[in-house]
Amino acid sequence: MERKVILELMTEEEFGVYRARSVVEYAEDKVKAGSWTEEEALELSEETYRKYLPDGIHSKEQYLYVVRQEGQQASVGYVWLDVSDKPTGVRAFLYDIIIEDEYRGQGFGQAAMKALDDTARSLGAATIGLHVFGHNQTALHVYQKAGYAITDYTMAKKL
Repeated sequence: MERKVILELMTEEEFGVYRARSVVEYAEDKVKAGSWTEEEALELSEETYRKYLPDGIHSKEQYLYVVRQEGQQASVGYVWLDVSDKPTGVRAFLYDIIIEDEYRGQGFGQAAMKALDDTARSLGAATIGLHVFGHNQTALHVYQKAGYAITDYTMAKKL
């Protein structure tokens, strides 16, 4: 069964819930990736969110959405998309996508990626990029299934 979702701009209240959760999850991912220590991770994550979303849902070139199943009010997830004009043209960058645990493995991730493509296109983007942590093989699979190709690798080894 093909899922259909819509992306609705977040309200201030929805943004508060999203931001609180995402700051913690981003910090955890950076620790897991070996980029930050546990002691510094939460503050560095807060700094990142303050830098990229200084005005919350009103931050320039930032689009924050709630993912909803078509015809339903319940949120199945969240999306944070940057759309900006670069020397190579208008580009979109997916900073974050969350599909709630109870909706995973049911086609909502792919439906959200399709809706994201349509949204980025409607905002004038010719391309869309993203970053995925190396330890997140599930997300990597979802992105590749949605048509994303690896453009470069960053690698590290513990000594």
